[in-house]
Amino acid sequence: MESVVLQVQPLPFVSDLLAKALLCQAGDLTCQASQLRLRDPVLLWIPGLVVFTKGWNLPAYLSVLIALGNIGPVSVTLAHHFAPGQLKERWLIHSIQALAVGASLFLALFWDHTSVVAGEQHSVAYLVLAFLLALVCCTSNVSFLPFMYQFPQLFIRTFFIGQGLSALLPCVLALGQGVGQLECPNATQSGNASLPHYLEENFSATTYFWLLVGLLAISGLSFLALVIWHERGGDGGGSGSSGEKSSSKESMETEESFPLQTDSTPASDCALENAATAGDSAKPPVASFWTGKNIFLLVLLGVSNALTNGVLPSVQTYSCLPYGGMAYHLSVVLSNIANPVACFLAMFLLCRSSLGLSIISAAGCVFGAYLMGLAALSPCPPLLDSPVGTALVVISWILFMGLFSYLKVVIGSLLHEAGHAALVWCGAVIQAGSLVGALAMFPLTSVYHLFESGKDCVDNCRA
Repeated sequence: MESVVLQVQPLPFVSDLLAKALLCQAGDLTCQASQLRLRDPVLLWIPGLVVFTKGWNLPAYLSVLIALGNIGPVSVTLAHHFAPGQLKERWLIHSIQALAVGASLFLALFWDHTSVVAGEQHSVAYLVLAFLLALVCCTSNVSFLPFMYQFPQLFIRTFFIGQGLSALLPCVLALGQGVGQLECPNATQSGNASLPHYLEENFSATTYFWLLVGLLAISGLSFLALVIWHERGGDGGGSGSSGEKSSSKESMETEESFPLQTDSTPASDCALENAATAGDSAKPPVASFWTGKNIFLLVLLGVSNALTNGVLPSVQTYSCLPYGGMAYHLSVVLSNIANPVACFLAMFLLCRSSLGLSIISAAGCVFGAYLMGLAALSPCPPLLDSPVGTALVVISWILFMGLFSYLKVVIGSLLHEAGHAALVWCGAVIQAGSLVGALAMFPLTSVYHLFESGKDCVDNCRA
């Protein structure tokens, strides 16, 4: 039986670690303005957008637009396949960030403008800008991850920390906005219904969008600083193409690097040099990336993203809101805090064993199954009137997101060792898994309505 191998990483200097984390956070804060990771803040502030002609059908339209945004990663993947080495990822990322800032800027200005289409009022400006942001976000996974190959492996983990923060920060802003808060002024203990009174938001949706513009602008400047720092040899890699080679070499020479191209132990540089001097014909064979271990990692990565970015988030309201608005807000915020915390843990404790990764995945699925069961029983899940029920649903969301976040950053770190192409596939599988999960749940929640929502200020479980 395969033993579980946990590799403890040496603790670097705190100042250097924080600097790398802040710089690498730019790698995914650009993405935070649209895709499924911003799903939680969208659901939190969407009550403030009821002036839209789409009303509460707006999430359905956004889901379709996010799905259409996957033409971006498909195009990038095809470019890598048919024109290898021709796509300049740095300039692609700069273009993505510029488009994100521009789209979010126009979104802050025109999100509430409507146009007449086919004789009806439609929020054309908002939907078009939302599609552009979805295109930006979907493309980021297949551009940022391959670009990070030229940096030491530690940067992959700080990249995922930034990815977690990219969901947390907008959620905090949305919670600070205070949307969706209500009172039931005429409610009685006898269970009589009352008309809900929605409280006014602390700041408008326009202010919220302007804050996101600032966040994206900081992201773009941070990424520019990262590139300049790297070119000047900030990571010891020098500049230009030689910097890419040396930094990649440094990543492979660290004690945590065990290449995934083969199942054998890694060959040292001295061994390769000796083989080269033995004769021109004595060259090390190039092993295929598509080994059983790598396929297993990609499948596990795809399933993880399908669950965390598509399946469970689609029913988060059904699993949490029956226990109250506070349970929902705590689940959203604390689960998004668990994401970067788990990624930070992976910087020092890295599980390389397939058995260990399978156990982590199985544990996450247990909590996911519990949350799915609560959603299926909505609006009357078990322990509804007990604080134990509220605590269980919040803790389950924290552990579910934490376990799978750790799993994803470990897989990303391991694929970093398999080369640039492996990171391209890593980004593509992340996006494909998220898309499949979202599309699988869309008809169940929005077409067939298999999950039942409760009504405000009404005892939904009274016989």
